[in-house]
Amino acid sequence: MDRASPRSGIRRRLRLATALGALLVLLGSYGVSTTAQADPAQAGTARADTDAGVNVIRVAEFPADCSYSHRLPDDPIIFPGLPGASHMHSFFGSTVTNAHTTLPDLLISPTTCNPQVDTSSYWVPTLYRNNVAVEPVISTFYYLGEGVRSDVVARTEPIPQGLRIVAGNARATGPNDSIARWSCLHAGQVPPSKDFVNCPAGTMLESYLDFPQCWNGRDLDSPDHKSHMAYPVNQACPASHPVPVPKLRQVLRYPVSGDPSQFRLASGPGYTMHGDFFNAWPVAEMERRVRDCIRPVVKCGHDGQPI
Repeated sequence: MDRASPRSGIRRRLRLATALGALLVLLGSYGVSTTAQADPAQAGTARADTDAGVNVIRVAEFPADCSYSHRLPDDPIIFPGLPGASHMHSFFGSTVTNAHTTLPDLLISPTTCNPQVDTSSYWVPTLYRNNVAVEPVISTFYYLGEGVRSDVVARTEPIPQGLRIVAGNARATGPNDSIARWSCLHAGQVPPSKDFVNCPAGTMLESYLDFPQCWNGRDLDSPDHKSHMAYPVNQACPASHPVPVPKLRQVLRYPVSGDPSQFRLASGPGYTMHGDFFNAWPVAEMERRVRDCIRPVVKCGHDGQPI
């Protein structure tokens, strides 16, 4: 018995050690298990971020589709308060624009635009075919972050409410004085030109015009209606116009084709194409689109949401 007692003690200690070891193994297994459960959650978040990235189109853009509204021989930027002083213009967006229009008028105006929050006014010289006015059936105004370096896009500022911009040259005497671009929808074999082009039957004549995107940061207009804005130089805004804003690209598609000698603008030949823009976007809506679409380089729809 005396010799059996130490052996019993040893057995008890062995059983205790075994039990403690099993407990430690169990606890260790539990710790590994919780860690393993945490990892999939983190991985799931990463996958969700990746999936979200895949669904984003990396183009800095938001659009406004503004159908034709009305025609008048007025221009509230070049000839404010002087009805009938201008050549004929075709107006898009605000339905009330005339020679007397001011920003307060636009802010409460009905609009032809999608989105309807855009009550801005856009206008161009009227196109004529054999002296009969022709209006675009598609008129889209794209707001873009392009033509400048990526770091400039990243610090793009919203277009200030009330800003007036004129692009193109109504007094151009030839293609060299022009930034107009004419082409044919669905007829890429026809090279673009600064003057009218001969579009095949079944296609449409289209006009592209890019507005300047560098602002002097002070003036909503200028005496010549151009010097407060500038185009980029070497993919950056010049020191005289240091504030980048979204580039406005005007795209108009006319339901005509064929012999370009039949066409004229109210301002003259095709190379006199020009566009006017009077900004009346709500401040918050413009700011949101610049923040969510332009700076992060995301293609957005009419609602200003990624598509």
